[in-house]
This record gives sequence, structure tokens and C-alpha cells, in this order.
Amino acid sequence: MSIDTYLVEARSGLDRLGPHEARAAAEEGAVLVDTRPAFQREASGTIPGALVIERNHLEWRCDPESGASVPEAKGRDVRWIVFCDEGYASSLAAASLRAIGLRRATDLTGGFQAWRAAGLPVTPPARPGNAPG
Repeated sequence: MSIDTYLVEARSGLDRLGPHEARAAAEEGAVLVDTRPAFQREASGTIPGALVIERNHLEWRCDPESGASVPEAKGRDVRWIVFCDEGYASSLAAASLRAIGLRRATDLTGGFQAWRAAGLPVTPPARPGNAPG
């Protein structure tokens, strides 16, 4: 199976949200999760209020039974909205959360870049000279 096929398969089980839908869901209690590495957050900025959990820790931090979960992991019905920079890795991450029983996990279509392009609030980059476009 190619990565493209795997991505299509992973996304088939998600109800992916656009930037405005994700913002509305967060206002209703969903948890936005930024899985980007520090260098991307520093270069591009962040979404205010998003929880930062880098990809390699995601399942342990979101699973309420892991022993390493974040306070937001109050149960298996938490609405996790995962995002990466452009919306590819986050689809795989959200599918992984669903595979461990977090059935309401999904991702942000287009990732952080789509959020910013939609004109939604972002914090300024820590290193403004490195921010894309």
C-alpha cells in the first residue's frame, strides 16, 4: 500500500473540519491539538488556545487511561481536533487516535496554514524572519 492510499483510507473514517468549523467546535469545547514540531511553531506562530502535543507523544497524552494523559483527556468522548502544518500528518494522527478508541478525534483540513489563510487568529512567529509567505 502506498502512503497516498493509506492517507485516503485514514481520512475515510474522519469527519475532517475546515478552519471555521474547527474554530466553532473549539468554542463549543473541542480541544485543538497542535502536533507540529517546535521549529514550525516558532517559524509560523500558533493558534491561540491550542494544546501543544508533538506527534510522538500524542496517543499517550490523549488517552485518558495511559497514565501520561493531559488534563483535557477526561474520557473517550473528548472531541480532539488535531492539526499539523498542512493537514497530512494530522489525518494519520487523528486516525491513530480513533484506532485507540478516541472515536471523536478528527483533524483540521489544510492544517495551520489553512487556519492562517482563513484569517483566523494566530500568535506571531517567535522568529518572524523564518515565517513562510
